[in-house]
Amino acid sequence: MQIYVIRQGDSLWNIARAFNTTVEEIQRANEIPDPDRLVAGQALVIPIEGRYYWVQPGDSLWAIGRRFGIDYRELARINNINPNATLQVGLRLYIPPRTKIRAEVNAYIEPVGDMVSPSLLLAAQQAAPNLTYLAPFSYQVTRDGGLNPMPLNGLPEIAERNNTTLMMTVTNIEEGRFSEELARAVLQDETSQQTLLDNIVAEARRVGVFSDAHFDFEFIPVDLRQAYTEFLRRATKRLRGEGLLVSAALAPKTSAQQMGQWYEAHDYQAIGSIVDFVVIMTYEWGFSGGPPMPVSPIGPVEQVLRYALSEMPSYKIMMGQNLYGYDWTLPFVRGQTFATAISPQQAIQIAMDNNVAISYDFRAQAPFFNYTDAEGNRHIVWFEDARSIQAKIDLLKRLGIRGISFWKLNFNFPQAWLLVEDNLNVVKR
Repeated sequence: MQIYVIRQGDSLWNIARAFNTTVEEIQRANEIPDPDRLVAGQALVIPIEGRYYWVQPGDSLWAIGRRFGIDYRELARINNINPNATLQVGLRLYIPPRTKIRAEVNAYIEPVGDMVSPSLLLAAQQAAPNLTYLAPFSYQVTRDGGLNPMPLNGLPEIAERNNTTLMMTVTNIEEGRFSEELARAVLQDETSQQTLLDNIVAEARRVGVFSDAHFDFEFIPVDLRQAYTEFLRRATKRLRGEGLLVSAALAPKTSAQQMGQWYEAHDYQAIGSIVDFVVIMTYEWGFSGGPPMPVSPIGPVEQVLRYALSEMPSYKIMMGQNLYGYDWTLPFVRGQTFATAISPQQAIQIAMDNNVAISYDFRAQAPFFNYTDAEGNRHIVWFEDARSIQAKIDLLKRLGIRGISFWKLNFNFPQAWLLVEDNLNVVKR
């Protein structure tokens, strides 16, 4: 695949011609509803093998080869040119496909109501070929160790058809929120814990395609830090004996001393030594109730992952990645202004409808734009595109970690799966 950013005056016809592909292929890959309506600054994934590069002033074959990780003599051979000749500015060179790495990929999916909707089933089917795990969110724990059921209709069958396994996500959500009271009730009662583990085993056996029990306990009282660690130790011992992996979701910390109830009960070093792997929630720097900013700026994401690497092995770390952005109404007033979560496809539509160009923050590796709505209200939108996802996959490769975990399939983002396919040999269990 190749990423191309639309410029003013571009058309899908001239883009397709430049890359030796068709309008239909580009339109299909990026789910473009109207090929005659494009947004300046919109990133497209071009569905070709390898990529093309146009020679710039000052380029040499050696420098281009180094940039793309290919010997300049091989680059000359592929493009049928003299390796010692001066390159003409504007010459189009073909760059062969990049080397893929093995990695695990997870995606959460959150059914609403009593059934998995047809649109969510379609999203799961589209993503499943490029997933190791599909994680229905969530089985909610009760105070006596019960496990509230959740809709799964169609998901086990999708998993089986695509050699993907289900990840049983277990949470301390009560009445729509992560509950410290529920966490305390379970983590201070070994009988409740034993009942919970029995229920997890029974549900895994009933469904038949779960390979991992994934604990996402958040907002745990700080004094229960050790109790949560010991619960995970107990869970791992029991569930591994039933053939299940055990994983845990962790808040994005940058030090062992990080303060706050979201962070303190998650002991990176201890939990990393117990469970099979962790999913670190490296997103929500920009969040609904916070000031406008990128949801997962690459600098802070890397800082969290490097701290994690200091506390646990790289093969246990999965990087979290959002599949959504936020639309803030300005001016932002804390406690009064709340952003609306939107998909990347919705973000592009908003930019198109308001006739504004998309900008890109290269430091944060995130796209954004401003617009004024029909009522005269100013807005800013931060979201994800092909460039921001590629930047995170490049970070995954550079750090050598286990994989990437996407939150969540409820937001449409077709480019993400094209980039996963292009960069990763997805591990299948």
